[in-house]
Amino acid sequence: MADPFEVRMRFTSQLQHLNASINSSQKAAHYALRYRDMDEDLHSCILEQLERNSMNNRANIMYFIEHLCDMAQRENHLNFVRMMQKDILMVVDAVAPSDGSGAANVKVVRRVLQGLQQKNVLQQDTVAEIEGCLKERDAEQPLSPIDANGQQEHPQNHTANAKVNGLSRPDKRQIEQRIEEDRERHKRLRESIWAIGDDGDQEFERLWDDVSDIGEDDYIAAEEDAVERRQALGVDA
Repeated sequence: MADPFEVRMRFTSQLQHLNASINSSQKAAHYALRYRDMDEDLHSCILEQLERNSMNNRANIMYFIEHLCDMAQRENHLNFVRMMQKDILMVVDAVAPSDGSGAANVKVVRRVLQGLQQKNVLQQDTVAEIEGCLKERDAEQPLSPIDANGQQEHPQNHTANAKVNGLSRPDKRQIEQRIEEDRERHKRLRESIWAIGDDGDQEFERLWDDVSDIGEDDYIAAEEDAVERRQALGVDA
């Protein structure tokens, strides 16, 4: 039997070294499920690390939680899911505190909550209630100047002041790390949007349904385009 203290220490180390890659989250989730008989102790590790680590790492742990709940459901070990359901408000408060220090993590929390709702880990009412709290925490300037399209914005006065509204600002290294991690996540998000499943016809059917029926205006426009092309090439009609 594995030593509980050693299991806890190794799991804690994995949580501390999470990054934007899916592999790091999956590795930690597999480890937790491997020692599922210690699930309560490992769950307490997650809560402790959310309180002790940087805002960057808390965002990584938030993404990890979604992977853990997903794997726990597939392996039918629902204790992790139930404990996370019970403590989700505590998790959100740690990742995006009400004092504004974690404003950059609000979008992370929203994204993970939506994922947990889609996986039936959280109820719609619960997510809506938390969303009401998040709206008040989304006013601060984000830590990472990456917009919704994964492009780097031009941050204003990121280093001008050590504190904003009395809150300590992250250092340059943390900002650069967050930029890289957010860029990696946006890259994966775009890849997942364009990913085609095993049934290639499904993508074709979706695109076909989005196209309207051909009408008389389409024929007229096509004829006009053809005339313009012939004129540009010097070809008689």
